[in-house]
Amino acid sequence: MSSATLEVTIMGQSYVLACPEGEQDALREAVTEVDREMCSIRDLGKIRARERIAVLAALNLAHAKRLAAAGVPASASGDATIADLPARLRQVQQKLDAALDSDGQLL
Repeated sequence: MSSATLEVTIMGQSYVLACPEGEQDALREAVTEVDREMCSIRDLGKIRARERIAVLAALNLAHAKRLAAAGVPASASGDATIADLPARLRQVQQKLDAALDSDGQLL
């Protein structure tokens, strides 16, 4: 299968990505979702490190994907609604900060 390149922007930074032909639209949608999630976390104001924002965004998106795969709507799972997302993100950030404070390393 042939590959194409696609230039995208995430949190204001440009990236050139390889993408299989015919999958550009799906990759653009994924980029939009990642950008939205990362910008949301950044806009909360506490975290500025791009790497930490990316980790939190990845965890949030993976959690949402697992819920969707299980057929559990966010409201039925006990998770917060969109209006409560900033509070949930702050809780996740506090947990991550506490974990990182112990040794300064994520892994």
